[in-house]
Amino acid sequence: TRCSVARGLGDVYKRQKELKAKGYPTTRLRKDKILGEATIQRLRHNKSVSFEVLSKLCDLLECNIGDIITNEKGTNSD
Repeated sequence: TRCSVARGLGDVYKRQKELKAKGYPTTRLRKDKILGEATIQRLRHNKSVSFEVLSKLCDLLECNIGDIITNEKGTNSD
């Protein structure tokens, strides 16, 4: 069992339109060092990220952590 970025949120990365609407396009996330390029790429490819990153995303998206992670049984990948 592992936690991963929830598909119900459009894989978080796909919520970039919402982030952009709130003033956080990916260029600003990088430039202001809110998220690094490697983290953005991990989100883009639905890979695991730290709880610190999830917390930042929750702050930016004004949502709860349960809105962006889900429990997936039977997966052992990254």
